[in-house]
Parts: sequence; C-alpha cells; structure tokens
Amino acid sequence: MPIAFLQSPDAWRAWHLQGEPVETVQTRRSWVFLCGDRVLKLKKPVRERMLDFSTPALREQACREEVRLNGRLAPGVCLGVVALRKAPGGWQLDPAPDRHTADVPADEWLVLMRRLPAEHLLDRRLASGQAGAREARLVADRLSTFWRTVPQVPLSAPDYLHRLRDELAISLALLRQSRWALPGGRRRLRRLLRALRPGLTRLVQRAQNGRIVDGHGDLRPEHVCVPPSRMPRTGADDVLVIDALEFSPALRAVDPLDELAYFALECRRLGAPRYGLRVAVRCMRALGDRQAAAVLRTYTALRALLRARLALAHLLDTPVRDAWRWRPLALWYLEAAEAALGLPR
Repeated sequence: MPIAFLQSPDAWRAWHLQGEPVETVQTRRSWVFLCGDRVLKLKKPVRERMLDFSTPALREQACREEVRLNGRLAPGVCLGVVALRKAPGGWQLDPAPDRHTADVPADEWLVLMRRLPAEHLLDRRLASGQAGAREARLVADRLSTFWRTVPQVPLSAPDYLHRLRDELAISLALLRQSRWALPGGRRRLRRLLRALRPGLTRLVQRAQNGRIVDGHGDLRPEHVCVPPSRMPRTGADDVLVIDALEFSPALRAVDPLDELAYFALECRRLGAPRYGLRVAVRCMRALGDRQAAAVLRTYTALRALLRARLALAHLLDTPVRDAWRWRPLALWYLEAAEAALGLPR
C-alpha cells in the first residue's frame, strides 16, 4: 500500500501543504493521514464478518458511503473522495476524480476530510474538565433532532431478537476462551447471561413499536466535536458528529437508546459518568421515551460485552498493537456490564 507516498510532501501538493508535517494514525481498518487542515483516510483491504473492503471497488463504495452518511451529522467535514493511481513516475493523487471518464483506473480511493481541532473533540474536553451542562445540552439537542428526522428501519421483532442473540452469543463465545484467564471465568459469564435475558423482551418490543432508525452506529465522545462557548455560533453545525458507520446498514439500524447507552458507557470510561447520563436524559425527554431506565441498563450491558469482546480480539491480530492495553480494558467493560445489571462484583 502507498503509505510512504501519503506521508510525503508530494501527496499534499493539491492543497498547498507540502511544507506541513504529516501525522499518521493506524486503526484496525484504516490508515489516517493528517496534514495542515486536511485529512486523508485510506481503507485497508480487510474482510470481516460484517465488513468487506477486500477490493478497490468495495473500498470506493465505502468511501462514497462514508461521505454521504457523515453529511447528516457533520456537514462540511467529509469533502469528497480522492483517487490514487500508480503511474510510471510513481503514485499520483487526483483530488477531483471522474470515475466515468478517467483514462487510468484508480488503484485506491480515499476520503478527504476537513481536520477538526483536536481540543474541540468531546473526549479531550471531558478529560480536561471543560465539558459541562452547556455541551451536554448542545449534544443532546443535536442527537435528538437527528434521531427524530432519520428514516425508521422496519425490523421485525423476530429479526431483532435474532440479531441481539447472535451478537451476544459471539461475544460470549470469545470471552469464554480460557486463554484470557478472566477472573470468574465461565461462571461469571453465565451469571451475566441470566441477568440479561429478561431485558431482551423489552428491546424486542421496541422494535415492534418502530423505534429502530438508520442511526450513527458508533456514537462515542471522540466522534463528537463541540466548539468552545467563546466561538461564534453558526447554527446546526455547531455540534459535529463524525465517523458514522458506513460499512454495514444492519449495524447502523439501531435504537436511539442503544446509541445513548453506548455513549454514556464511554463517557463513564473517560471518568465523566454524569455527563453521559445528562445527555441521555435530555435526549429521552426530547424523544418522548418513557421506558428509558430498564432499557438503558440492558443496552449498556450488551454494549459493554461487545466492547470487551472487541478489546480482546485485538490480541488475535497479527501483529498485535498495544498488547498491554486490551485485557485490562476488557475487564473494565465486564465490570461495567455487571454494574449495569446490578450484579455484585
């Protein structure tokens, strides 16, 4: 993959940024390059259970879908797709590709984005103690307006129950593996499963009542940008929510309370549990949702088990990055699932 080229000044000539340093961030599914006020995101050729980026055509489709979806909650952040071609003289970026008339087909596709100030991202603001009631109101109002206006996803109760059980079974199967040496082991997971089962009925009823929408899919504080109060207000794009889940419409078909449970869980992990609950309460009032407390507890436990599974799955990667991090993180999520269900430690 053309990593060295994208880290070089030549890649940034179209935006007159040749003299700026390039920062590189690697995730499980992407390479992200940051230079000046621009960002380029290159998807890795990976294939997983719910994701397929294995061909350039599939990566192009995912790039275009990412631009479309992020226009809903982060207008003006995703600026378009960029074609990357291997020419006789080396790699070349086309910042305004026309895929129907290009003489040379693209070898790769990237998403071009506007770079957001890191200090405005909510995880940073929470860590520094700069996020309070004002930010919570802005975030809640942005999210509740979004969930009220996006299309509902018609999902039958049996289909939703199957999806919930399937994800739970996959999480428990990985967590049960003896290689992790999790305290309490299988007995601990059996107790969690017993406590979870009654709540699944409430979640299925919500699907029957049309509560499933085409949502964000990955609502975390690090994906929320909230400008400081001293900045001039500009309207609907004051709060920007980036990185909507582009690769799976099924995973993006969510209950808003599921997204709120995940958001509040991640706020708690960052040491700001009251903030997440404040956003959740304001959103639920705006949505007219009266089932909130019990439903939130069940969704929180399901999300925590999923995050525990994903944390441990990093230890199965080749090579493993940040190996020290994943087991303690998985243990934190397991404890969060137990706390959500009122189980003693």
